[in-house]
Amino acid sequence: MSALCDPPGAPGPPAPAPTPATHGPAPLSAQELSQEIKAFLTGIDPILGHQLSAREHARCGLLLLRSLPPARAAVLDHLRGVFDESVRAHLAALDESPMAGPPHLRPPPPSHVPTGGPGLEDVVQEVQQVLSEFIRANPKAWAPVISAWSIDLMGQLSSTYSGQHQRVPHATGSLNELLQLWMGCRATRTLMDIYVQCLSALIGSCPDACVDALLDTSVQHSPHFDWVVAHIGSSFPGTIISRVLSCGLKDFCVHGGAGGGAGGGSGSSSQTPSADSFPGSPGIPGEKRVPKIASVVGILGHLASRHGDSIRRELLQMFHDSLAGGAGCRSGDPSLQATVPFLLQLAVMSPALLGTVSGELVDCLKPPAVLSQLQQHLQGFPREELDNMLNLAVHLVSQASGAGAYHLLQFLVDTAMPASVITTQGLAVPDTVREACDRLIQLLLLHLQKLVHHRGGSPGDGVLGPSPPPRPVPFLDALRNHLGELCGETLRLERKRFLWQHQLLGLLSVYTRPSCGPEALGHLLSRARSPEELSLATQLYAGLVVSLSGLLPLAFRSCLARVHAGTLQPPFTARFLRNLALLVGWEQQGGEGAAALGARFGESASAHLSDLAPLLLHPEEEVAGAAASLLAICPFPVEALSPSQLLGLVRAGVHRFFASLRLHGPPGVASASQLLTRLSQTSPAGLKAVLQLLVEGALHRGNAELFGGEVDGEGESISPDSAPLTLPSLLDTNRRHTAAVPGPGGIWSVFHAGVIGRGLKPPKSIQARDQQEVMYNTQSLLCLLVHCCRAAGGVDCGGCWAAPTLSPEAAKAVAVTLVESVCPDAAGAELAWPPEEHARATVERDLRIGRRFREQPLLFELLKLVAAAPPALCYCSVLLRGLLAALLGHWEASRHPDTAGSPWHLQASCTLVSVMAEGSLLPPALGNMHEVFGRLAPFEVRLLLLSVWGFLREHGPLPQKFAFQPERGRFVRDFSREGSGAHLAVLHSVLHRSVDRLGLFSGRFQAP
Repeated sequence: MSALCDPPGAPGPPAPAPTPATHGPAPLSAQELSQEIKAFLTGIDPILGHQLSAREHARCGLLLLRSLPPARAAVLDHLRGVFDESVRAHLAALDESPMAGPPHLRPPPPSHVPTGGPGLEDVVQEVQQVLSEFIRANPKAWAPVISAWSIDLMGQLSSTYSGQHQRVPHATGSLNELLQLWMGCRATRTLMDIYVQCLSALIGSCPDACVDALLDTSVQHSPHFDWVVAHIGSSFPGTIISRVLSCGLKDFCVHGGAGGGAGGGSGSSSQTPSADSFPGSPGIPGEKRVPKIASVVGILGHLASRHGDSIRRELLQMFHDSLAGGAGCRSGDPSLQATVPFLLQLAVMSPALLGTVSGELVDCLKPPAVLSQLQQHLQGFPREELDNMLNLAVHLVSQASGAGAYHLLQFLVDTAMPASVITTQGLAVPDTVREACDRLIQLLLLHLQKLVHHRGGSPGDGVLGPSPPPRPVPFLDALRNHLGELCGETLRLERKRFLWQHQLLGLLSVYTRPSCGPEALGHLLSRARSPEELSLATQLYAGLVVSLSGLLPLAFRSCLARVHAGTLQPPFTARFLRNLALLVGWEQQGGEGAAALGARFGESASAHLSDLAPLLLHPEEEVAGAAASLLAICPFPVEALSPSQLLGLVRAGVHRFFASLRLHGPPGVASASQLLTRLSQTSPAGLKAVLQLLVEGALHRGNAELFGGEVDGEGESISPDSAPLTLPSLLDTNRRHTAAVPGPGGIWSVFHAGVIGRGLKPPKSIQARDQQEVMYNTQSLLCLLVHCCRAAGGVDCGGCWAAPTLSPEAAKAVAVTLVESVCPDAAGAELAWPPEEHARATVERDLRIGRRFREQPLLFELLKLVAAAPPALCYCSVLLRGLLAALLGHWEASRHPDTAGSPWHLQASCTLVSVMAEGSLLPPALGNMHEVFGRLAPFEVRLLLLSVWGFLREHGPLPQKFAFQPERGRFVRDFSREGSGAHLAVLHSVLHRSVDRLGLFSGRFQAP
């Protein structure tokens, strides 16, 4: 009877225990059982002789299933058709529905159409009841058979009706739609409930049979079967994950693999993908060799989104269990030997699984004990299989993504680093492990190089259509967010480490062009602290210049954008600018290696002068100093600078000059001086702007004390105790003086000694700067002015001791600026010298000029500079006249017996006369009279100064009286045509009066 009922070629399973009588009808007699068998086989009622309906035929089979266990294979095979018909009826009812759309939006079928097909829903329910009774009665015997039957039938139904009905979504679509559709069908939902009951019955003892059936069906019917896997996996995540991995590992051992144990190991290594052709998807030759591994990958891939932590724990537990099983020898457990190759194969076939485990893989491998166990575990593998596993590991690293990619790289680099003498004894890595990591990194870099430079496909890919998009490299995509950390690690210059990371930076720059290349170059330039570190930037540029066009302009613009946005910290900004200056300096000195980079950066800097100029005003001193160093040697554009660019650079450069002089003294102004000198050479407008702003800045109240000047008491801070609540108004103060507006020269403006309501003006204060420091500061300013004036048109003395020839036009600009700064209301006044009586109308102005000369000794030095380039001193006629008038007034009012009582006025009188003589405003005889001022009485000095006034009134200081002499290269005034004898009479009289003391000087005052 068993041979009759079982299908051919498939012997029936062992008979289960008899079903308890309480769960079914009374046992049939032999005659009744014979009639039921005949009816089931023929489909005809043996008594009435009519054809059995589908319902009657199914119930006949259920009766045989209860009464004749050997007939279960035939009965279960028949029930396949019942469930198939029920599914077909359900789909037909859905097709007749008036509305289409997704399953969750469709209306329910008409009420007259049963859910499981007309007349079969009760049969499906009876089948579930009978099979559930069998499972509960004897799960060990029935659960494996029924689970295999139900899961295979679900796979067959899913594949059969996929795409054949408009209401069945495609398998590649939404998994939720498929799950809602099939779980809405009574037949498939019943099969799912039966399988879940079988798995629940065996979950505590041996669920491998159910899991094996799930894997076999998944291999055969994927992807139409994915909805079943998703539902079962969500119901039993822990069991499904662990048993799927266990069954997959056993099948991997049986079918062979890379290091796959004893079974089928021969020839398997030759089928493992090489380093040049890594598998990129589950569709690899390994599927034919390992049938169930693709199903394992698919099931775990479905569960990874919600149960990633469980999958990660199971995978890592498998790995640790394999290492704890002992050293790698062929006599060990095959499953332990095959675990590492199996896990590698899973990771290769499923990027999702690789991403799940990569985050904790580094932490798992960090303890040196684990690495030692892994090294011992792999000792028993043949060399060829070890090479294949190494190639797979290289491919897996290249596919790593997320935050785990950078941590994995750091782990590999740290492990591959040569041993250090300070390494703790317990943390030392075995040499074999270090050598393996070293080889892994080298193969990884080689593999990444192939992927980066061949990621566009073959040359003929775009002939017949659009070119395919470049293939992504997840490892490099993940490292893009760690570019700054990679650059910082590279600059540490740790033996092999920086070479690997520098090569990786180049590959990352080419892969992500054009974004990461300029950024990486900017990081290196802003962090390099030594020429050795800076050379890494030049080497990176040399490697990328062929692949990336416009690299340096992009890098320069990106760094400047970060600087102005405030995202680049001041120390890095200063380092970036100093390194640029160093590179440009190497190029100008003809250095090798960095010359090309320096020239290119010089061109980029010259195109962004407007962006670099504000950095001279940066509040951080190191940034401003570095910007000055760069601009001092940066080449200017070939075309002329625009007026706005020129004026901005000049203003910033002058500000930087005085700031450096204040903070660092004369040694710190070299860069600013060089910049201003170069700006003065660009054009006449540049020269005028440089000289004007330098003179104005030197005479400014805030910088006056640098050159020995007095600080106005009004500019000092007022203590809170003495200060009123509100500062006085200038308008209110003037109104208190008089109701009328005071005119020039009025008593209130001349002798205004304070502010009403606040008392007298505070006295002038002199900053306590060392006299030598003042001299150095003054000399620095004068040297800069001389360089600017000489560069504009003077003759260079070529290193000789003679004074340099200055440009009269440049000196004229200094003279005009002096007049505008000291006495703005007299700017543009007439150069002719007025009579002495005219000084009475300019008392206020003359006093102000005299007071300004006394407060700022630098004015005398600037007058000497102007006098060195005749006829420029003529344009200071207003200042000379006002100072001379103030000195005349002082000597007239002086009651001292000699000039020693007024040391400043004596020194000012001597300097004034010598300056006018140097500027060819006085003839030599009159110009030498200051030599006797210290031996005369005040009234005698006044008489001599009056003779100077008379000469200047008669022979006014006009530029027209000077003639240019080419042989001397300067303008000269011929005093032989101008009579000066009459103006020497007073001087000769004074000499005769004190001939005993002054007789020796008489030869100095003879008219030609």
